[in-house]
Amino acid sequence: MQDVSTLVAQAREGRPRAVARLISLVEGASPQLREVMAALAPLTGNAYVVGLTGSPGVGKSTSTSALVTAYRRQGRRVGVLAVDPSSPFSGGALLGDRVRMSEHASDPGVYIRSMATRGHLGGLAWAAPQAIRVLDAAGCDVILVETVGVGQSEVEIASQADTSVVLLAPGMGDGIQAAKAGILEIGDVYVVNKADRDGADATARELNHMLGLGESRGPGDWRPPIVKTVAARGEGIEEVVEALEKHRAWMEERGVLAERRRARAAHEVETIAVTALRERIADLHGDRRLSALADRIVTGELDPYRAADELVAGLTA
Repeated sequence: MQDVSTLVAQAREGRPRAVARLISLVEGASPQLREVMAALAPLTGNAYVVGLTGSPGVGKSTSTSALVTAYRRQGRRVGVLAVDPSSPFSGGALLGDRVRMSEHASDPGVYIRSMATRGHLGGLAWAAPQAIRVLDAAGCDVILVETVGVGQSEVEIASQADTSVVLLAPGMGDGIQAAKAGILEIGDVYVVNKADRDGADATARELNHMLGLGESRGPGDWRPPIVKTVAARGEGIEEVVEALEKHRAWMEERGVLAERRRARAAHEVETIAVTALRERIADLHGDRRLSALADRIVTGELDPYRAADELVAGLTA
């Protein structure tokens, strides 16, 4: 068993091994998880969480790495959670985005962690909210969360980030994919990467047109900017950082940032409660209470909804 208070103190000092150990406790749903979260709670709420999503091949990892460089130039500490598909054999992260961000590996002001989805849909790992808390408590000023990039189901990032960045690239049909995926509803900043390719201007125009079609904004509402970049050469990245800072300032001015964080906390509590309830229900297989309810349904004495109500009432009593 790890001494949680020692690990937290070391993480606050910026020791990578302590941060890694805390995230491992989170990912492994350790019996110490509650103790870890209780210790971290007073230390969180300072980091700016930026989510990056988009289809595979648009350059999410390259863009994330370029953003790390830009923020480090400003002297900010940066945490990166790169969510990868799970290996069907080990359950671990399959791609390992840390390989693509190796230039930051020796920088003590950067912490990069690959996390496996482990079958969780939505483009994120189930442990991502708690891992974000660890990086926040460890003193990261900015946390970049890169989704798995599964094409049409990574919109969950909108509920976990302060600002969501959607990346597209020319020649990939991303305009259509964005419309199909609901991405037009979640983006706060849009980035057309690989803008040195043919079709970049057309992609930006198409995206701008689609955003205009679905627009129902009033005066003073945020209008998502479209920024063109060539992340591999660092071109346009400063403009992306500027757009992110403008969005953060807009949210703080109107109370949107606090509201998003409240909604994120509420979602996290709900998820934990539902998971705990699901685990208790799973323990009922073969239980006499469940069998008795099933018998009453079969005989017509009870319908499944009333039976479920009775079951939930019994579990929560």
